[in-house]
Amino acid sequence: MESRRGRLHPAVARTREAVRAMLADLPRDTTVLVACSGGTDSLALAAATAFEAPKLGLQAGAVIVDHGLQSDSAQIAETAAEQCRTLGLDPVHVKAVEVGAEGGPEGAARTARYDALRDAADESAADVVLLAHTRDDQAETVLLGLARGSGARSLAGMAAVAGLLRRPFLELPRATTAAACVASGLRPWHDPHNDDPQYTRVRVRHEVLPILEEALGPGVLEALARTAGLLRADADALDMLAAELAESAVRRTDDEVHCDVGVLETAPDAIRTRVLRQAALEAGCRATDLTAGHIAAVDALVTGWRGQRWIDLPQGVRAVRRGGFIVLGIDVTG
Repeated sequence: MESRRGRLHPAVARTREAVRAMLADLPRDTTVLVACSGGTDSLALAAATAFEAPKLGLQAGAVIVDHGLQSDSAQIAETAAEQCRTLGLDPVHVKAVEVGAEGGPEGAARTARYDALRDAADESAADVVLLAHTRDDQAETVLLGLARGSGARSLAGMAAVAGLLRRPFLELPRATTAAACVASGLRPWHDPHNDDPQYTRVRVRHEVLPILEEALGPGVLEALARTAGLLRADADALDMLAAELAESAVRRTDDEVHCDVGVLETAPDAIRTRVLRQAALEAGCRATDLTAGHIAAVDALVTGWRGQRWIDLPQGVRAVRRGGFIVLGIDVTG
């Protein structure tokens, strides 16, 4: 961990500084959990949190999610849990989950994982769960958003703070977490899924980004992550305006969401489509399945009405124009 001259290794120092800055606003005695898979990024986060949290008067524990996707997944999870205990984290939860099929393998695993993290937080009365996403992860997220033709919110990438979840390492490259593990004598587990090309993110990481770096020169990762930050500020402002518009344009029943065409049709496109997207989510669509194409089709019911019957959306949600409203719900009819 320390150099021959007794100085803290720069990578370890950077991970600790990032965690300290992320936790600095929390009141003393707050419980914080680290989501740890035992991999390089999360193990570096666990070590940094174990060091910094007590200095801030915080209780720091960990949660390990066993997705059950490999034959030895239970042992891998227990090894990660033991590493967290050795670092001094307490309590340490191991959560076994069943990964469904909806949303594809990556989406289904993510849904199961985040549900488990929230359950662990409830059990520990934790106010914060720390995630180990790095600048590299952020760049990959932006590229995936571009490939899907997503809007500014998706291109804004992951937020450093999103409710319960916090990401201290979003401005650190993956190389820093790897160096911190080496310097600290930690032995991360390498997930073979991180090299499996059946996963879209893996192909972006190992095929797309190297080509971009070769064609455009170094700094692509940093530029993509920086772009996410800029777009996030814009998206936050637009979302705030959309929320204000929704107060007068949207009403909800137990089964349906009604959007007033008369109010929406005079709003700017960027605001109106945000209101419609939120309405679709409230009607039952899953964000990961709801595309810009879906929202454009619903928007056409407002701005390009020519007697269309309805628009079918993910999760069985339907949007139809009825009596001056766009009505969204399961199996709604005109």
